[in-house]
Amino acid sequence: MTTPPHPPNRPPAPDAAVQAALDVLATGPFATLQDLGRPGLAHIGVGRSGAADRASFALANRLLANPEDAAGIEATLGGLAVRALRPLLVAVTGAPCPVSVDDTPVAFNAPVEVPTGAVLRLGRPASGLRTYLAVRGGLAVRPVLGSRATDVLSGLGPDPLSPGTALPVGPPPAAHPRVDLAPVPDPPAGGLTLQVVPGPRADWFTPAALATLLESEWEVSAQSDRVGMRLTGPELERVPDKGELPSEGMVAGALQVPPSGRPVLFLADHPVTGGYPVIAVVTRADVDRAAQARPGQRLRFATTVGPAHDAHRPRTP
Repeated sequence: MTTPPHPPNRPPAPDAAVQAALDVLATGPFATLQDLGRPGLAHIGVGRSGAADRASFALANRLLANPEDAAGIEATLGGLAVRALRPLLVAVTGAPCPVSVDDTPVAFNAPVEVPTGAVLRLGRPASGLRTYLAVRGGLAVRPVLGSRATDVLSGLGPDPLSPGTALPVGPPPAAHPRVDLAPVPDPPAGGLTLQVVPGPRADWFTPAALATLLESEWEVSAQSDRVGMRLTGPELERVPDKGELPSEGMVAGALQVPPSGRPVLFLADHPVTGGYPVIAVVTRADVDRAAQARPGQRLRFATTVGPAHDAHRPRTP
């Protein structure tokens, strides 16, 4: 996978007015702070960003009775280690991985108590890509444009986490956790099928191109990150003499086709606009599943028809 650049001049991550409660010891390949992002700002050029797998992220917060948009950590391929600087209640969801507190295994998809001084570690997930750590009270770093999410494309939000980062935790909500365990299916380790609807520029492609998209097996490229998933497979042929396409708005799940003819699936930190045609758009629910696909994993696309079509339409940025 590509390593996002480290943008300069970002705001400091922790809010100095709030006492640190979590000390980052190790981050694994890549870890960031996320919430549900910055919706409604695309008209001023600000993308939504936020957790790549929003359903798993929201589940972690619900297990702790936090608001679903409370900030937590998104860890890529495990390897995260944090020390509690006071007693904390946490939950780990998303890509399933071994979780331990002071080397004692603890439950996944469940509230877990972490005593003062104890170290919580995430191992490498058996399937899936992104694991979420939520803390009761949420991580109280300073928000930027109303969000604590790290946007690796624009550079908004706190820096990607690094060892030595101290994170504050907000006050616990009034509500208390009511669920001991959330049995949710693991992300698939093998082939993955994603539902799509035809894109706004499907007519920019030959009649055979959409059939090729749906009938072919695609492979997730290592050149993938939170911005987009690059796919390897057959070329999707464009209709000749269409000219140049003006920049237009993009949504998460858009399958934009650059001149190479191989689609790029836009994920959480996708650009606000793009200049290449979108042949199809992955449905809202399946964008979360796509965010858990690993490089090298195979996937297919299928069309969504019927009453579920509207329910799964992509969200506006």
